[in-house]
Amino acid sequence: MAHPPPSSAQQHLTSLLDTRISLSFGPDLPDDDVDILVQGRLSEDCLETFPDLRAVIIPYAGVPTQTRELLLERRPALPVYNLHHNAVAAAELAMALFLAATKSLLPADRALRAHDWRSRYDGVPTLLLEGRIAVILGYGSIGARIARACRGLGMTVHAVRRHVDAPLEDGIHLHPRAALPQLLPQADALFVALPLTAETEGMVDREQICLLPSTCVLVNIARGPIVDEQALYEALRDGRLAGAGLDVWYLYPSSPEERAHTPPSRFPFHELDRVVMSPHRGGAFGLEELERRRMEDLAKTLNAMAVGETPPHRVDLTAGY
Repeated sequence: MAHPPPSSAQQHLTSLLDTRISLSFGPDLPDDDVDILVQGRLSEDCLETFPDLRAVIIPYAGVPTQTRELLLERRPALPVYNLHHNAVAAAELAMALFLAATKSLLPADRALRAHDWRSRYDGVPTLLLEGRIAVILGYGSIGARIARACRGLGMTVHAVRRHVDAPLEDGIHLHPRAALPQLLPQADALFVALPLTAETEGMVDREQICLLPSTCVLVNIARGPIVDEQALYEALRDGRLAGAGLDVWYLYPSSPEERAHTPPSRFPFHELDRVVMSPHRGGAFGLEELERRRMEDLAKTLNAMAVGETPPHRVDLTAGY
């Protein structure tokens, strides 16, 4: 491992590992005795230092662009895995954003804090979810959990994924991307839970947004650029969408000093009551619990390798996830 986790997390990881696994922490690893490297951002020097690597584990979901490009160029056959320990938290936040948007919770909360009860009597629009249709883009660790939650609310769920082995899974209707033009006009909820790749960037463009009905609430828990920024803002501004819950954005602070005053978009989403905003914290929860779950996910991956099994969550470098 190139970067040590907190000491308590190290101890937890060690307690979970197969006894045949030997761990080394920190930047000064033995050059000739590293089979598996746990690190997100690789460099050419790193690959040269460890020429006998059998695998790389990225200790979070997703693949840094630099790492992906380097491996495709230098070691395209090297197995790469990542961890999905924060999928539960991301799915939970997706549902929180969805429910807040469909029930107009933030405008009602803001009004009542000013002692204004009119939203109770004036019929502030809310969406009854039972019997409605949810479309989920991406049926991985996060998307599958969102799907089950929507099913629990009595919704019919259609999920779009890259590979469809069977049309139905646990009551969830599965579709290829080519089915989007037929699915979007039916969507009362559209959840974006895809990785950002060259293939998915701009996937929800102006044309796709125009296919959505005015009753639809869009939730993006993935990456901002998957959804066309201007088209989304204009659809929300003009009432062509019922609302949105957004955890991911288009502009981010570039330094700690900018964290207190950086707008998340070129467009004033903050002026729209129908938008619920969150500062990209979908995978966040208590640090101790986060690291504990990360170590448990890492232990499962390492233990599978130790006994010759195929670990979960292998990355397709060509696809980017």
